[in-house]
Amino acid sequence: MYRIFAAAVLLVFYGIYFTKMLLQKMQGIQTRQIGRRKEKDIHAVESLMALATILAPAAQALSILLDWSWLPDSARFTGFLLGLIGDGVFLIAVITMKNSWRAGIPESDKTELVQTGIYKWSRNPAFLGFDFMYVGVCLLFCNPVTIVFSLFAIVMLHLQILQEEKYLSLAFGAPYAQYKKSVFRYLGRKNAA
Repeated sequence: MYRIFAAAVLLVFYGIYFTKMLLQKMQGIQTRQIGRRKEKDIHAVESLMALATILAPAAQALSILLDWSWLPDSARFTGFLLGLIGDGVFLIAVITMKNSWRAGIPESDKTELVQTGIYKWSRNPAFLGFDFMYVGVCLLFCNPVTIVFSLFAIVMLHLQILQEEKYLSLAFGAPYAQYKKSVFRYLGRKNAA
């Protein structure tokens, strides 16, 4: 049963990801920008992030195929629920972002600063969705392989967020600075005192 739960979480998540990419491609938008920037620090982080987002699903798939988990059913079901939350948060984030959504930091694409919908509550809901999905599947199939690769992916996504914050500060200036003052990086709004 947990194999089906984990496979469903992953299929929905990556189905959203690739469907959004395909829809943007049909509009002439290059969604995948990962590793295209020449700046050494951006390129390094994006390359490692790309590697992490390939290795983590591979580790997840291996764990599912081997049915390898150390946790009891209650923890595994909690993982399924967290994975579904991740899917939902990610879906809402990419829909709200419309055609400003990119995977990686664009070199020349002009995008909008999105501050509506779920972005009122999180500056990085798409990454939050990734994190919930990784933690959820890790609880579904908790073993050393999924733990290591899930943690690696989560850390690399956080480093990507830090890179994107620098880019957004340069690209949007004062409006982004004000947005950062009112909305937390991951989840929540700050008091306007």
